[in-house]
Amino acid sequence: MQGKQQLNLFSFTMIVVGLVIGMGIFRTAATSAKDAIEPSVYFTAWVLGGFFALCGALTYAEIGSRYPITGGYYKVFSYAYHPSIAFAINCIILISNAASLSGVALIGSGYIAKLFPQVAWTDVDKALISCGAIIIFYLINLAGLKMSSRAQNVLMLIKISMIVVLILALFFPHQPQAVTTNVAPASSMSWIQSLGVSLIAVSFTYGGYQQTINFGSEVSRPARNIPRGIFIGIAIIIALYLLVNLSYYHIIGFNNMKGEREIAYVVMEKTFGNKGADIFSFLLFFGVLAYVNALLLSNPRVMYAMSTEGTLPKLFARTNDKNGVFTASLTAFSATCIVILFFAQTFEKILNFSIFLDCFGMVASSATIFVLRKRTRELDGTGIYKMKLYPLMPLIFMSAYLFVGISIALQTPDIALVGALVLAAFMLIYFITHRFKRKDNDRSVVYTE
Repeated sequence: MQGKQQLNLFSFTMIVVGLVIGMGIFRTAATSAKDAIEPSVYFTAWVLGGFFALCGALTYAEIGSRYPITGGYYKVFSYAYHPSIAFAINCIILISNAASLSGVALIGSGYIAKLFPQVAWTDVDKALISCGAIIIFYLINLAGLKMSSRAQNVLMLIKISMIVVLILALFFPHQPQAVTTNVAPASSMSWIQSLGVSLIAVSFTYGGYQQTINFGSEVSRPARNIPRGIFIGIAIIIALYLLVNLSYYHIIGFNNMKGEREIAYVVMEKTFGNKGADIFSFLLFFGVLAYVNALLLSNPRVMYAMSTEGTLPKLFARTNDKNGVFTASLTAFSATCIVILFFAQTFEKILNFSIFLDCFGMVASSATIFVLRKRTRELDGTGIYKMKLYPLMPLIFMSAYLFVGISIALQTPDIALVGALVLAAFMLIYFITHRFKRKDNDRSVVYTE
């Protein structure tokens, strides 16, 4: 493995940046502002979100160094926990990914709706647009068409360019924003309570760093380059996000941010006029389509891998003989996205549902570092990455997600209850299917004898 290491410091840093920067920053800032009682809460949430991402990325990097895996970070659960817990958490991660896809699709539909201001768009209309995007890319993937890495890189460049444009808007003259009277009344929440709720949207925006677990054994000089790459990458992300938020804050105003959904459109409109805002929204929709396509490509492969290991039924391991498409897995994942889309319909509900499920996955996956430290002591001193300030960093990370999970439960107890029931249901499904498997095996043994 050592001879095949290819990722240098720069490449690994760019991977970290690419994993985290998604589409959330074009919508979640408004949601985070709505839940913040004052600007200090808002900006503290974005700084803390970056710090928690740093703690998480370093934790997952060491997990990847101690337990190199290639099929997705879900495999570490079956190594560290009881199979029922591994099965349940793996499944809720897939559900969370489906919710994330649906939420991002709604972001895109909101921006594309801005191109047709004469239409009175409802949440159902936007959900239908999102559903259409999911179905289109489901059919494309069903036909075996994969987006080339060159096209994916171009779309990534478009996304980065849009973030840069939002930052540059700070230095352009813009129309003054009139203070709106349609602002939510002052909240009775305390500063800490407000911070917890504001962190929900921020956590969604900083997500993706957990995938550093897949690169722990593929980075040259890991003990040196992994922590440096993560520190530099997260620092770049924090700087970009804070600058974008400063642009929102300066051009729109904190109170006015609370009433917006397509917040980046407003910035572009105030700075570059309606035509500039329309071009921005059009390009942003392509970025959303790239994200939808990427998740429809990756998650069915996770389901396939889980099926080959016996974690999911064998049905999900079936492939199309002509083009190798994981038809059953792709269909099941796409259907889940659409069900979640119409179950929630609004971005805020999907956001809370997705992050609440993520809280289970993040806490459980990062906690595997304590198991791995004990089981892989022989790797210490062999050149693998070993984080400093252990166990402080994983404990901070786990505490942060517990804080966010509790905040969701207090703000939207119905959504938290659904999330908890989903976890319990998957554990029940495991024990039921496992019992039937054991009975079938017993019958097979009796028949053989």
